[in-house]
Amino acid sequence: MITRMSKVEIVGPKDLLRDVVALLQQLKVIQIDPEESELAGEDAVEEKVRPFLHDERERSLFERLFLEDLRRRIDDLFASLPNVPVRTSYIEPQVILDTILVTVDKHLRTARTLTERKRSMESEIEECVRFASFLGTLDSLFKQPHTPPNLDVIMLTIKDQTAVEHIRSTIAKLTDGKFKLFTVPAGRGTLAGMITLEKDASVAVSAALTREHVPELALPPSFEALPLSGKITYLERHGLELSRQIEAVDRELGDLGRRWGPIYRRVREWIDERITLLTATASILQTRMCFFIRGWMISDDVARLRAQLDVSFGMQVVLEEKHMREKDLEHAPVVLLNRPYFRPFEIFGRLLPVPAYLSFDPTPFIGIFFPVFFGMILGDAGYGVLLVILALYLRRRYAKKREVADASQVLLASSLYTIIFGVLYGEFFGDLGTTLFGMEPLLIERRTSVIPMMVFALSAGVVHIVLGLLLGAITAFRRKVRREGFAKLLNILIILCMIAVFATFFGYLPGLLSRPIIMVILIATPFLLFSGGLLAPLELLKNIGNIISYVRIMAIGLTSVLLAFVANQMAGATGDIVLGVMAAVLLHLLNIVLGVFSPTIHALRLHYVEFFSKFIESGGKKFDPMHK
Repeated sequence: MITRMSKVEIVGPKDLLRDVVALLQQLKVIQIDPEESELAGEDAVEEKVRPFLHDERERSLFERLFLEDLRRRIDDLFASLPNVPVRTSYIEPQVILDTILVTVDKHLRTARTLTERKRSMESEIEECVRFASFLGTLDSLFKQPHTPPNLDVIMLTIKDQTAVEHIRSTIAKLTDGKFKLFTVPAGRGTLAGMITLEKDASVAVSAALTREHVPELALPPSFEALPLSGKITYLERHGLELSRQIEAVDRELGDLGRRWGPIYRRVREWIDERITLLTATASILQTRMCFFIRGWMISDDVARLRAQLDVSFGMQVVLEEKHMREKDLEHAPVVLLNRPYFRPFEIFGRLLPVPAYLSFDPTPFIGIFFPVFFGMILGDAGYGVLLVILALYLRRRYAKKREVADASQVLLASSLYTIIFGVLYGEFFGDLGTTLFGMEPLLIERRTSVIPMMVFALSAGVVHIVLGLLLGAITAFRRKVRREGFAKLLNILIILCMIAVFATFFGYLPGLLSRPIIMVILIATPFLLFSGGLLAPLELLKNIGNIISYVRIMAIGLTSVLLAFVANQMAGATGDIVLGVMAAVLLHLLNIVLGVFSPTIHALRLHYVEFFSKFIESGGKKFDPMHK
């Protein structure tokens, strides 16, 4: 539900402002209303009441820009350092701020240099491994009798894959086609390449590659004189040496993080607190001697904050609850607080925009109707028992993961309604309950009673849509939009009258009532046009169409029960007990999976599209109290 909010004003001497703001940040109970400071800045008489930072606005702006820049540089430094456990620092950041301004740039340059060196060595290791694998593959080729004794190898990185053919044609001209070019994909869209050619042509080819800006693998000159097996050994040793250097760089970065990390983290926290304070004080009003803090609180917290201010500041700081004007309601922030049963259903409510303060919280309605619709659709006691077991397991297994725990609570409630409707429909794994226990339906047998089930689903739709229109009318009257409210009430009246007319046709109501009911519809229609405009009849037809949409409850449920019935029939028709049981179990498992997802999707659709569109008003502002 949407919690009642109060508009409050806190007044005190200017020299206590910092302490009061610090207390409010610690308690996290009030959201400052910037609208009030802007209004006061415009309408204040002779500037006696003005924003707190009015006299020092330029200095405050420069301080904030300075702190945000310093925070960005500290964040860049942490991004370059490894995540190592560090101690807690209790140093006072304001005292060392000038020193930090110098050291952070020095340490950032050092960390970036080390990180870049590490990245370069890691890339070189990848190339060494890749080329060592190349050479190992070609080692056997070089040992063959027909292989020329003066064969040489050039290793390179091709950054543009489209340049392979150009490189191939360039080398062919220089070697008269006496070469081989091997390539394999490398990281970042590049290719690793290796050229085998005669040693006499290797110098000319290397020069040509340099002119074409094709980089060779950077290796010392002594590498060229090594035999092929020696080159493989060298690459392996070179890779190990690079790995040791990377470990040394990691140790150096770790030492830097352990030594300076606590100090920078403490400064980072102080900067956040200081920027929050500057943001808050920018919306605070002042006179020559006093400050005014105007904002919003949860009404139940007003007395607690007043008591805390009395304890901390005595009678010097006063909290007053202001009278709410109609235009204030448009700016009131929204807090959604629900009872424990409804709280897990907020997982669905969070998918919607924040409702307006004068609207309704969708969560309780989902908590009431979603499990009912889910149970109406699935409606099998056997499936419900299995889902209860699954929900209890998930709730216990993932108790610390909020999303999974909430989903398991929703599944548990929906499963219980599945069992209830399963008993009403007489279904336990389809007709297995009837076969084994003589289970009979208490309300409707869905497999054969299609029309009664359709009427049942439409009845649920009527209740749901009429409730939505009624809540929409209440919301409209709250917002002082009376014509919209009357239009929704007339929609309810006409829909109920139309249902009554159909009831007289089928003998559920006396036929003599049909004429006066039709007269009521004819009389209400002009008023509907007057209150809802020319599009009001289309809106009425839309509402009737929304009610018809609830037939999906019958259709999807019928699909589920028929699939369960087919599973049981197949078990007896195979002629093999083991094969029949396996087939039945697999079909029932498939039906359970479909029976979880289909009711969930369609029950939510009935809420989001058909129901909430009647009364939920979006555009609310989430409550964001002052905090450190």
